[in-house]
Amino acid sequence: MLVRLRHLALALVTVAAAAASAAAQQAAFMGDLSRDANQVRDKLVALAKAIPQDKYDWRPAPGVRSVGEVFLHLASDNYLLPTVFGVAPDPATGIKADDFKTLTAYEKRTLNREEIVAEVEKSFAHLEKSMQGMPAAKLGDSYKIFGQTMSGQRVWILTVTHLHEHLGQQIAYARSNNVVPPWSQ
Repeated sequence: MLVRLRHLALALVTVAAAAASAAAQQAAFMGDLSRDANQVRDKLVALAKAIPQDKYDWRPAPGVRSVGEVFLHLASDNYLLPTVFGVAPDPATGIKADDFKTLTAYEKRTLNREEIVAEVEKSFAHLEKSMQGMPAAKLGDSYKIFGQTMSGQRVWILTVTHLHEHLGQQIAYARSNNVVPPWSQ
């Protein structure tokens, strides 16, 4: 009986250690992802400030988002994507998680460069707070987004991948307008 109790105690210690290790790995994952999002933020804000105001309406072709619309699209999704985890957008944005028309309205506003930069910065502050508030234990839970079910970890990867996608787009837009990204000068 004593041997069985020792085996049970050892098994419980092993399970507890594995759970602690998994939680530490999940917390490290969110920290790494948050740092990556902040690096993208820094580049996007620098690029937004480097592109002249008169280029904010430039678009590579009819029907494609303009420079300004891409920045506002990024900001809108920085508010939208955390709603999957129950984090409400700033009410001042007018964005509602269940109404995509509110995203379009947010993105189509007529703002000057300084106002757009401010919107991007506020949206990244919201995103950072949302990422920091994510309990590591919930990263494995399932969430519905865009008609699909994915883990919390996958939703955050999608969020940061989306940022990188549009950073690349904005770099191409900038270079098409003879603007060199500040970090590569």
